[in-house]
Amino acid sequence: MNLIKAHAYGNDFLLLENRELDDMPDRATLTRAVCDRHRGLGADGLIAFKLEGESRARMALLNADGSYSEVSGNGVRCLAAWMAMEGDLSIGAAIEVDTDAGTKRLELLERTDAEFTFRAAMGAPEDVRMARIDVNGTAIDAATLRVGNPQCVVLGDVTVERLRGLAASLAVHPHFPAGTNVELAAVEAPDRVRILIWERGVGPTESSGTGACAAAVAAIAFGGAARSLDVVSPGGVQHVEWRDEGLFLTGSAQVLAVCSWYGRRAPGA
Repeated sequence: MNLIKAHAYGNDFLLLENRELDDMPDRATLTRAVCDRHRGLGADGLIAFKLEGESRARMALLNADGSYSEVSGNGVRCLAAWMAMEGDLSIGAAIEVDTDAGTKRLELLERTDAEFTFRAAMGAPEDVRMARIDVNGTAIDAATLRVGNPQCVVLGDVTVERLRGLAASLAVHPHFPAGTNVELAAVEAPDRVRILIWERGVGPTESSGTGACAAAVAAIAFGGAARSLDVVSPGGVQHVEWRDEGLFLTGSAQVLAVCSWYGRRAPGA
């Protein structure tokens, strides 16, 4: 079983063609095995994909714990980077990736060796609102929204302690029946927001594409930020624009390796 390892600012994924899964009915078990940081290849998620030409693909994502995710902005970019490398695509080429949160169109802006920079049309944010949520007896004001997947953004202090306490609690809070991704966000300037991320089904991550989009929307709608800004996470800086036609996310992704997996191919094997 051959898997491709790629990352976007430290948010890493394993990519696997659907044909490799023909005899694998339990994808969640496989995902947990290959994503294990010590006994597997290590990743924040597994993307199963089917190519439909050199510039279009369909993908499905499972988080590292085997749970379902509608989309990942960084994961989409990792798949597009692999496609651009395999197809030797030129600057200006467009790639379309069909996800459970709709089709994402990416324009290739730069390429250097195995690193590719894209501007991705992520669609319009939905259900943007402020909510007051009781977390262990404390009322927390949070921006809730969807950017293809559920997001919760808390504006204010951005610390590791709050990430492991407040953000971890919000990710599994009853307010979000399907769980949620959580970002702590600080507006440092009108064009700059700093975040820490607790990703649903993963935990702390170095970066998140949809999380960057969600934090930007919350900062713009409720924190006085500009509609074009940089979002800084531990893994690096992505740029988000909130335009009339939707959100646009600019950042890079790097293809690291093609790996042969010799672990279990099926549960109990």
